[in-house]
Amino acid sequence: MSLKGKDLLCTQDWTREELIEILELAEDMQKERFSYKYSEVLKNKTFFMFFYNPSVRTRQSFECAATELGGHAQYLAPEGMRLKTAKSAGETVEDAAKVMSRYACGIGIRILEDKVTYYGEGHELLQEYAKWADIPVVSMAHDKFHPCQGLADVMGMRKHLGKDLRKKKLLQIWGHGALARSWSSVQESILISSRFGMDVTLAYPEGFDLDPAVIEATKKNCEEADGKFEISHDPYACYDEVDVVYSRHWMSPRAYQNGEFLKSKEIELALKYPEWICDTQKMKRSNNALFSHPMPVDRGHEVTDDVASGNRSIIYDVAENRLHVQKAIMALTMI
Repeated sequence: MSLKGKDLLCTQDWTREELIEILELAEDMQKERFSYKYSEVLKNKTFFMFFYNPSVRTRQSFECAATELGGHAQYLAPEGMRLKTAKSAGETVEDAAKVMSRYACGIGIRILEDKVTYYGEGHELLQEYAKWADIPVVSMAHDKFHPCQGLADVMGMRKHLGKDLRKKKLLQIWGHGALARSWSSVQESILISSRFGMDVTLAYPEGFDLDPAVIEATKKNCEEADGKFEISHDPYACYDEVDVVYSRHWMSPRAYQNGEFLKSKEIELALKYPEWICDTQKMKRSNNALFSHPMPVDRGHEVTDDVASGNRSIIYDVAENRLHVQKAIMALTMI
């Protein structure tokens, strides 16, 4: 199959076979990382990284990915570009995307919670760039989805649990925290895990529901893959017999009001649920579960240090996997 020119805004848009192709190439790229096998895949090519929000791992991993493929990743920020907004004149998305397409082999865009005025606005922006660009557009995390993280998560689970993830049990659990985080990583996680036949338990305090459309898609994925999906509001019993615990804070559906992101109120609300921390006692209820997290980890809130740094934690493996899956995405879509 050919993935050349294909956008990646959400893994749900790709077939399971296409996702497996990315994962298998990423696994081989990890093995051959410092050989010459893939060192000229993007030779003399540039990948644009368009950051509305800053990052640590995302910028580092994409820059390393482009370099290790023989190309170059160029950092862009909206404040350094004359772009049209609701409040200022400037270049339209159509014009920017078409010009970028003449320069680069791909465009990555990162736009999260505090750079949008309502849930879904970031996704709409990526769709607009994908509409007009003649080169692949890749989400580097936006307000709805984080496909590169989802692929890195699955790559980590395949390494530690085996490539057949069917009937393995994932607990996607809300963690109380001092950060107001978007739904992107957790929504991507339940979507892609259910595609691979995992039984998914989504656990959170009442009032922290995710996107209903994503929940329905996850249920359908589970049905098609002969998996199970359930929602729990019990911060203890949800750990029973699970194989992977993925603890991550996410904001409530009330985070946006009148075009404003209510970050302080979201943090104040989240800190009222200390019982939702992932700790050793809760992990003992599991099936000797792996602990996973997309990072940065809010230690002491989402999870205790002894779990995050314990011998069942795969957080650093998953962080490394971002590099490999992004190399695979670039190699298969941009040449």
